[in-house]
Amino acid sequence: MEQSKCHFFKHHENSIGHSCRIWKNILDCKDGSFIIRYRVYETCYDLSIKVRVKNQIIHSASSLSKGPVYEEECYCPVASISDWKNQAECQDNYPKIIDDMKSFASIDFDVVRNQVIKEFDRPTSVSICHYVIKNNRIYRKCYGQHVGFKMFSDSILLSLARKVVLPDVEFFMNLGDWPLVKKTKTPYPIFSWCGSEDTGDIIFPTYDITESSIENMGRVMLDMLSVQGNTKVPWEKKINKVFWRGRDSRRERLDLIDIARKNPDLFNVSITNFFFFRDEIDKYGPGERHVSFFDFFKYKYQLNIDGTVAAYRFPYLLAGDSLVFKQESGYHEFFYDQVKPYEHYVPVKHDLSDLVEKINWAIDNDDEARKISKAGRDLMRNIALPRDIFCYHLSLLHEWSRRIKSEIRVLKGMEEVPQPEHNCPCVKTRESSKDNVQTKDEL
Repeated sequence: MEQSKCHFFKHHENSIGHSCRIWKNILDCKDGSFIIRYRVYETCYDLSIKVRVKNQIIHSASSLSKGPVYEEECYCPVASISDWKNQAECQDNYPKIIDDMKSFASIDFDVVRNQVIKEFDRPTSVSICHYVIKNNRIYRKCYGQHVGFKMFSDSILLSLARKVVLPDVEFFMNLGDWPLVKKTKTPYPIFSWCGSEDTGDIIFPTYDITESSIENMGRVMLDMLSVQGNTKVPWEKKINKVFWRGRDSRRERLDLIDIARKNPDLFNVSITNFFFFRDEIDKYGPGERHVSFFDFFKYKYQLNIDGTVAAYRFPYLLAGDSLVFKQESGYHEFFYDQVKPYEHYVPVKHDLSDLVEKINWAIDNDDEARKISKAGRDLMRNIALPRDIFCYHLSLLHEWSRRIKSEIRVLKGMEEVPQPEHNCPCVKTRESSKDNVQTKDEL
């Protein structure tokens, strides 16, 4: 299939019967597959999509909307979580969520709320936000000196509330990279973007993949779809080297430079910025300029090394079309339980002592290396696309709401996080939604 012979046709009307504004994007993944995506900029009715290849309609890729298709900014939360998940074909369950919540068969915030604040209100080292979702409105109070990352948790909660009638819930959000809840201490209801072997935080998808999912085809260039559609070199023509760029946030990253200098035929790796080991810049520098992430995949092999915590680029590397070598790590993201060594990536020891050996194995076993690379990409297409990020958040909030025994109420000192100013027509598809949520005009 050639991109020039793949066409995307659509019929769409707005509320007054005119064609509505829509942006389409066809991405050639260079592996025989295409990604066809679109973004609407006003509510579209009677939206039909037809994909035609060589003048033949691909019926399995064509669809007709059963209702209005709303733009991202539109506040029309007429669906329940279960209805939205069914329509989006979300996973039936997430074992990771259940495992993260095993310490919380039930939770009484009237008992633990002040304990959490007392334990983690450490302004110079910890930044957290206390969230309440009540009647589909978002409220929070933050603690700490550096709370700028609340913009990411605000953004996903507001986005979900525009689409779905959310359950009333209460939780604390860790705004830092490091997980906070030590397993050896009292379990506290704190949500984080990264987990570890030694901690018991409840894990959300990272702010990075969440933002790119919300802003897909918007202001964010790198997302789980664009990384697949911007691979420029087929497998057979890729350079047989490991490519890596990153800052000096871990000693093993400097060790990688030592290994590469001893094996220049196998590596193209450099530090891009020195912050943690500035006193060693003469040995490991100078810092190299940044390279477009899409250009990483001119090389056949990619390397994922922890930064301060898990390197959040891992899902993007898997979604590309190169073989990923991943350092063994005590950190994890929300999807790590579904990624298997030697099936979706090649593991290397934490100290990278077997990295050269593993690279030579991949060179000598090119068919197997390509098979693992393809499996990693296929997995990301099934569990880490924008739909899946929304599905995971909704599943987590729903499961969490079932465990809260205390009354959910907005507390003194909390501020409401407002929805963006945006007008759009909402079509009520569920009568029960009128009783569950107020319209935006009432906010």
